[in-house]
Amino acid sequence: MNLDLKIVLPVVIAFCISVVLCPIVIPFLKKLKFGQFVRDDGPQAHLKKAGTPTMGGLIILLSLTITTLIYMKKYPDVLPVLFVTLGFGLIGFIDDYIKVVMKRSMGLHAWQKMLGQIVVTGVFAYYVEKYSDINNELIIPFLGKTVQLNSTLYVILLFFIVLGTVNGANFTDGLDGLASSVTVLIATFFAVVAVGTDSGVAPVACAAVGCLLGFLVYNVYPAKVFMGDTGSLALGGFVASTAYMLKMPIFIVIIAFIYFIEVLSVIIQVVSFKLTGKRVFRMAPIHHHFELGGWPESKVVAIFSIVTAVLCVVGLLAL
Repeated sequence: MNLDLKIVLPVVIAFCISVVLCPIVIPFLKKLKFGQFVRDDGPQAHLKKAGTPTMGGLIILLSLTITTLIYMKKYPDVLPVLFVTLGFGLIGFIDDYIKVVMKRSMGLHAWQKMLGQIVVTGVFAYYVEKYSDINNELIIPFLGKTVQLNSTLYVILLFFIVLGTVNGANFTDGLDGLASSVTVLIATFFAVVAVGTDSGVAPVACAAVGCLLGFLVYNVYPAKVFMGDTGSLALGGFVASTAYMLKMPIFIVIIAFIYFIEVLSVIIQVVSFKLTGKRVFRMAPIHHHFELGGWPESKVVAIFSIVTAVLCVVGLLAL
């Protein structure tokens, strides 16, 4: 396949599917009363978002899946990435369904959500160990070298990175267009690397770019639809699994730094409050800290996206 078509075609297909699905699915979500639940202890400015259709991650999953299936026969490496993305997306869907339809604000219990995530991660780890040609290798940024870990250490690290990335993406989804804007840049980084190295995950990485661009048309401020946990957990699964298929999980710390800092801000806030009774941030995750400091949502999203874009360039230089 011509290189230009190899890059552009899955992006265009996924974008078109996403853009077409949004005006179909959004009214359907409204009709089913799948409206966003907004917590009273969050930023007061967010109360006006109550009722905005959520679970829009279904649009992302549908467009990504349809596009990826077109390439699956020729590029079987897309299968594990699609499995992890859909697996975490399913967990998020169940969580959203309990919140929105069953009116239980906290969704799945923490242990239920974690158990589901461990199962999906475990299946992925088994595949990577038994059926892939990754050979427990990791590319070390800036050194141009790979290291091979023993199976035990590799699997432990895999669980830590996958679960951390997924929950980082989940925490990042808190402002209109934030998670989708940050992740479309990360997906673009993976697409460039995958196409440049002729990796079998290139179609799914390119498809992720397209579906997120299409979703952003309706997700930017003021959002007409939210992705919900259905989308944010799925995106975290996509980022983590794609990184592993490219032997680049360490690069997540660079290119998905926003995920990392969102999780870290929550940990710092919780630990500080329990130990001292004081909060380090105005509110966690950290995007709310800046929002409560007077930044408009659009500025927070723009700055976080710019930071991600710069770090993706750094990631390319680190290859």
